[in-house]
Amino acid sequence: MKKTIVLATVIAGGLLASGVLADAVWGQKPPLLAEKDVAALANELSGETAKRNLEVLATYHRQRGSQGFHAAAELVASRLREYGLSDVAILGFPADGKIFYGTQRSRPAWDAEVGELWDVGGSGEWRVTSGEQGKSRSLATFGMTDSLAAAGERKLASYAAEPVVLAEDSESADVTAELVDVGEGTKESDYAGKDVKGKIVLVGASPGAAQELAVGKFGAAGLVSYAQNQKNAWWGEDENLIRWGHLETFSEHKTFAFMVSLKTARAMREILARGEKIKLHAVVKAGQHAGNYEVVTGTIPGADAKLKEEEVAFSCHLDHQRPGANDNASGCVTILEVARTLNKLIGEGKLARPARTIRFIFPPEIEGTLALLTGKNVVEAEMTPVNSEGKEETGAPMAHTQVLSTPDFPKKIKAAVHMDMVGGGPATKAVFHVTRGPMSLPSFVHDVAWAFAEWVNEESYQFAATGKAEYPLVAPEGGKEPLRAEYSAYTMGSDHDVYQDSSFGIPAIYMNDWPDRYIHTNFDTAANIDTTKLKRAAFIGAASGYFLAQLVTPNTKRLLEGIEAGASLRAAQEIPRRMNVGDREFCVRLRENAEYENGVAQSIFRFALPPGPFQALAECSKVTGSMAASVFKRAAEPKGPLAVFGYDYFAAHAKAPGVAEPKLLSYEGLWGSGEEYAYEVLNFADGRRNAQEIRDAVAAEYGPVPVEMVVEWLKALEKIGVVSEEK
Repeated sequence: MKKTIVLATVIAGGLLASGVLADAVWGQKPPLLAEKDVAALANELSGETAKRNLEVLATYHRQRGSQGFHAAAELVASRLREYGLSDVAILGFPADGKIFYGTQRSRPAWDAEVGELWDVGGSGEWRVTSGEQGKSRSLATFGMTDSLAAAGERKLASYAAEPVVLAEDSESADVTAELVDVGEGTKESDYAGKDVKGKIVLVGASPGAAQELAVGKFGAAGLVSYAQNQKNAWWGEDENLIRWGHLETFSEHKTFAFMVSLKTARAMREILARGEKIKLHAVVKAGQHAGNYEVVTGTIPGADAKLKEEEVAFSCHLDHQRPGANDNASGCVTILEVARTLNKLIGEGKLARPARTIRFIFPPEIEGTLALLTGKNVVEAEMTPVNSEGKEETGAPMAHTQVLSTPDFPKKIKAAVHMDMVGGGPATKAVFHVTRGPMSLPSFVHDVAWAFAEWVNEESYQFAATGKAEYPLVAPEGGKEPLRAEYSAYTMGSDHDVYQDSSFGIPAIYMNDWPDRYIHTNFDTAANIDTTKLKRAAFIGAASGYFLAQLVTPNTKRLLEGIEAGASLRAAQEIPRRMNVGDREFCVRLRENAEYENGVAQSIFRFALPPGPFQALAECSKVTGSMAASVFKRAAEPKGPLAVFGYDYFAAHAKAPGVAEPKLLSYEGLWGSGEEYAYEVLNFADGRRNAQEIRDAVAAEYGPVPVEMVVEWLKALEKIGVVSEEK
C-alpha cells in the first residue's frame, strides 16, 4: 500500500534538513532490520507455543500476593529457565498496607479459600414471569444450579468453581440474611425507605463504589453486585457475563461481595419487585494479609562491554482473575515467546547478540512495576505459604524468592515494550493498537514499533486478499484475517503509565486490544485467543525490542524512514483536530506538535547516537499572563503517577491541608479526560515551562482547557509537596 508523504516543517522534527529525503514506502521490504533477521523471527515465533503456556496460566486465580499469583510466577520463572535465560529470579517486595513504593501505598496480599452464596428460601417461590404466554421460569433458568433443590436450597455462586464470583478484598463471613434491592447503590437516595441493616444488598454498581454507603452508613452485612463491563458497542448484550469485582482495599468498613450475571440479577429484582422475599446464606473464608509483590524477571545479556549495562525491557502484568486469558495472560505468554525465540536464535547464531541487555518483567499491574522501579533496602527472604487469614500453612515452604534492591532499574532501562491484551480473536471484537507515548515524552521508539506493525498490516492484508505473501505470519492453528493494527494516540490504563511518568521518563511501546467485549469477565477464556494474533504481536514486539537493543550507530536512512512515516501519520491525524478552533488554539497546536516532532528526533540521542544536523523549528508567539507565569517543578519524591491501584495519592494527602478537589480532575476535553490532563500537567512540570506553557502543551494533546484549571491543579500539588514553584 503506497502512502502520500506530507512534506512539511513538522516531519521528523527537522531531520530532513540533513539532506536525507526518505521514501517511507516499505513495499515488500521489511523495515529497519535485515531481511535475514526478519525471516529468522518469522520462522521461529510460535503462536501455538504461546497459547499452550496461556492455557496453563489461565487456570490460576492470579490476585496480588496470593498463592495463585505465586504459582503463576513459578510457572513463568520455570519457563524462563527452560528457555535458557540468565538471571532468572522472582523479586519480592513487602506489601503490608503501610509501606509506600513511590506514590503507591502497598496493598496487602489477598487470598481466598471459600466463597459460596446460597438461596435458602423466602416468602415466595423462585419463579419469574417470562412474559411469553404466561409461562414462568425458575431461577435455575437464569443460570442457577439445582443443588439441594429438594431441600429448597440452591447454590448461586461458588468461588471453587468460578473464582470471579467473589469480589477481591472480600473478608470472611458467615451470614444468613434477606436480600434488598437498592438500585445502583451509590447515592443515599437509593436507600431511602429501605431497611438494609444486617441484610445483604443487591447493587448495580461495582462493590467498592457502594461499599461506604451500604456497609459504612446504612449497616448492610454484605453485597451482591451485577456491575456491568466497560461500555462499548456490546455492553449489556450478553446477560450471562459475570464481571470481576473489587471492594476498596483500605476501607474501614470491611465486608464481602459476590458478583452475579445481569440475567441472575434481573431474576432477583423481579422477585423482589413483586414484594416477595429472598433469603441468602453467604459463606466466605478470605482476607488480606501481609505478603509480597512478586516480580518475575530474566535477561538475555548484551554483548557490548559498556552498553550491556543498558537494558531494553519487555513488560506485561501477570495478575488477574481466572481465567484472564486476554487480560493479561496473552501479554505474558507473548513476551515469554519473545524470550524463547530471541534467546534460541542468538544461541544458534541466527541473530547477532545485541549490544544491550534485554530484560523480561512479569509484575502485578502498576503496583508491581512501581515497586520494581522504586524499591530499595529490601532483604533476602523465603516465602512461606499462608492461608486467607494470614497464618502460615504447614508443609514445605515455597521455593526461595530472591529479593533485591532495585534502585538502578530506572537508570538502566532505555525503553520498554509493554503488552497488555494482545491475543483477542474475532469473538472478542478486538482492535489491535500500537499506542505511542504521551506528548510530554516524545520518542522515536514508537515509530520503530509502528514501522514493524504497519509492515505486518500490509503483509497480512496481502495474504488475506490474494492468498500470497512473503511473510503472512499465520499460525497453523490460527486465523488468516489481516491484522489491521492502529497507530493510536496515548491512552492510559496499564504499566506503560508508570514507565512514562516524568519520575522515570522511560519511553514505552504499548501494544493492546480494545475494545474487548469479554474483558474482566468469566468469558475471557483461552478459547477466544487466536494463535495468529499472538504470533504477530510477538513479531512486532520482538523486532522492535531487538532493533532497539542492537542500535549503536545510526542506520540513518532506514531509521529516518521510520520516523518520517510516523510523523506523516501523526500529521494526518492532527489535521482534523485543528479544524474549527480559534487562531490562538491553532497556533498552540501547530507549535506544540512541531516541538513534539523535534523531540522525537532528539530522542535518538538516548541511544548514544552521534549528533546530526538537527534544525529547530519556528514557534508561534507565546502568550502568557501574570496568573500563568509561574514555573513549577516536580519534586524528586514521591515517584510515580498519582492515580495508582486501590489508592489515590492526591486524595489521601489533600485531606490534611484541606485542599478541595481541583476542577481539572473532572474536566472533559475534546480528546481526553480529567485524569489524563492531570497526568500530563504533572509530567510537563519540568522547571522550565510556566503554567501557560503547560496548559498549551496539554491543550495540544487533549483539547483546549482553561489555564485557571491548570494553575489550580499545580497549586494543589504544591500544597501536598508534589511540585514546587520555582522563583
